[in-house]
Parts: sequence; structure tokens; C-alpha cells
Amino acid sequence: MKKSIQLGRNQALISGAETALDQMKREIEREFGMQLGPEATARANGSVGGEITKRIVAMAEQQLGGFKH
Repeated sequence: MKKSIQLGRNQALISGAETALDQMKREIEREFGMQLGPEATARANGSVGGEITKRIVAMAEQQLGGFKH
């Protein structure tokens, strides 16, 4: 029996995480001087996503006592 994989159904595991990520996205949009959405290029949308990832990793490293790879 095959299990189906559902893509695009990510759910936040921590209460408030979705709100915090959305706030971070809007903050980065303002810093980069851009408006995301369907009219934006994939590169622009991706640059914000990359910056979010970069900041989340930095936050995790700080919580781990400054661990750097």
C-alpha cells in the first residue's frame, strides 16, 4: 500500500510561529525595499526566503552558545 505525500501543507508546530515568520518576512521586505507577491520575481521572493533562513540559523546559533559551523 502506497502512502501519498502531500506537498504545500506545512504547519507550524509552535503556537505563534506562523505570525512571527510573517512579521519577519514583512520586516525584510521593508529593509530590502520590495513588495512580495505574484508580481514579484522569483529571485526577489527567494531572496527574502533566504534572508529568513539566514536569520533563523543565526538565532539558533546564538541560543546554542555561539556555535558556528
